Amino acid sequence: MLIRTAVLAAAFAVSTIAAHAEDVSAGEQSFKKCFPCHSIGEGAKNKVGPELNGLDGRHSGTAPGYHYSDANLKSGITWNKKQFLEYIKGPQAKIPGTKMTFPGIKNEKEAENLWAYLSQFDANGKKK
Repeated sequence: MLIRTAVLAAAFAVSTIAAHAEDVSAGEQSFKKCFPCHSIGEGAKNKVGPELNGLDGRHSGTAPGYHYSDANLKSGITWNKKQFLEYIKGPQAKIPGTKMTFPGIKNEKEAENLWAYLSQFDANGKKK
């Protein structure tokens, strides 16, 4: 009985972790919504929006050569998963006055997958 309980508990734990696992491939597909304005990876350049290399841990308003709104420059945000997930739901709500007019990604799983894709790139556009 004890072994059966342990096996069931382990199976539940694995299924719970799997349910919350992020899907980088799905995130790459979601990035297609971002691609008209942003780039990422080796050779990424600023477009209408800044390039997104090294986003995890980067301070808002600091992509070299990009002209940010005062709202982004003064936001005080250091990008991490929590900040990104709040922001991507509704950029204007998170940073009023941002130039980003994207309507947002409301689906939490899609947003988590997108973060998994974006956060794998270091500041040079190489995958970590």
